[in-house]
Amino acid sequence: MPGTPASTPARLTLSAPVRAAAADRWCERVTVTFTNTGTTAARSGTVSFATHIIGALGVDWATITTSQPLPAPLAGGASKAQTYTVCVESWRVPLGMHVDTRKVTATWS
Repeated sequence: MPGTPASTPARLTLSAPVRAAAADRWCERVTVTFTNTGTTAARSGTVSFATHIIGALGVDWATITTSQPLPAPLAGGASKAQTYTVCVESWRVPLGMHVDTRKVTATWS
């Protein structure tokens, strides 16, 4: 139909992670805003978190990647903020150490 814009696939952009303390030192609450700049909805997907284990003196000991479901469906042109509780195994974060989620990525369909 003339004058009707072509639909475009879902394309998500993610905000920088906003971190907050959680009840356990091996967890933190991470808020991310997802924006779909396409015209088609993102129906499903996965969000991956790169969480660093930081020692008492600031040494970055390891980076652990965990995944959780994408807040879907996310309509074309829409934005949604989602807060996740991101945890690593408790034994990885001895007393005096903490976690720091620095990178968030997503895949979707």
